[in-house]
Amino acid sequence: AVRRPAVSAASFTRGVSTQPDTSCNTHTHTHTHNLTPPMQTVTLIPGDGIGPEISSAVMKIFEAAKAPIRWEERNVTAIKGPGGRWMIPPDAKESMDRSKIGLKGPLKTPIAAGHPSMNLLLRKTFDLYANVRPCVSIEGYKTPYTDVNLVTIRENTEGEYSGIEHVIVDGVVQSIKLITEDASRRIAEYAFEYARNNQRTSVTAVHKANIMRMSDGLFLRKCREVAENYKDIKFTEMYLDTVCLNMVQDPTQFDVLVMPNLYGDILSDLCAGLIGGLGVTPSGNIGANGVAIFESVHGTAPDIAGLDMANPTALLLSAVMMLRHMGLHDYGNKIQTACFDTIRDKKVLTKDLGGNSKCSEFTAEICRRIQDMA
Repeated sequence: AVRRPAVSAASFTRGVSTQPDTSCNTHTHTHTHNLTPPMQTVTLIPGDGIGPEISSAVMKIFEAAKAPIRWEERNVTAIKGPGGRWMIPPDAKESMDRSKIGLKGPLKTPIAAGHPSMNLLLRKTFDLYANVRPCVSIEGYKTPYTDVNLVTIRENTEGEYSGIEHVIVDGVVQSIKLITEDASRRIAEYAFEYARNNQRTSVTAVHKANIMRMSDGLFLRKCREVAENYKDIKFTEMYLDTVCLNMVQDPTQFDVLVMPNLYGDILSDLCAGLIGGLGVTPSGNIGANGVAIFESVHGTAPDIAGLDMANPTALLLSAVMMLRHMGLHDYGNKIQTACFDTIRDKKVLTKDLGGNSKCSEFTAEICRRIQDMA
């Protein structure tokens, strides 16, 4: 079992660098101790519902921390392009192609309106093949588990979510699960690289190769092959159902988990539940060609939109992941410490965190703490 002490704000830092190998990072690395790093542009997609409020909170906190980020705001609604294919608006795509880095609030997808999931469309457009979610217990925010510290790495482009479905005869539908050698190898390499660069000791491949022998069998085989090149990292493989059972009994036995798309969708939410829910869980999507989009994975919460009640923590911690991905570690650490200290003090908390404060008050408290550090 991988035992780790309860996590304080300071030790959380090592768990959320998404850059698996800094040598391939196109962004300038500058230590903030002696000179101010150059301004970098980030495409901001505020999203729907509470999205604009929590995005605005993150912008205020970044301003308080003097983070060298220039925001380029873009709205994303699917539009029909040539040939009736759904696409994201050209100005949003151009902005992402230029900046390579995006921060995204929650997006709504109309149910059964023939309209594709915006998240799926973004993943496909930018080949965001790895979804990375660190799940770390937050000191002072009580859940039944105290020392969770793990990372789920989910293959984001294929599996059951390839969207290949058809009616065979009336009343019989077939959905095709697509697993390829290339995508399986790519996600396995990302997971091992991530573990090595974040001083993590083990990678667990999650699968059901006992049932889906060919598809999950291929995924597992690629994980085993990649593991051969990372002898410094302990490699284990485990059935999805066993992982779920063990996870709720004792999450401390897990470190980095890598899995196909559908399992990753379910398991990453289960892990978020261990630390208090999607409202405090950051998430990053890493793509080919140096593109990365960081996002809050909770819903749009239309019932509280515009009421100054939203909790910006998930989007803020995703933005901290983004700063680390860009090599701006000092800014990320400062913002994260202020956020975690605010939660630990329990004086200014939004309703879902157990308090009665407004989103604006919670944001102001984090800003105040950042300014006190200066």
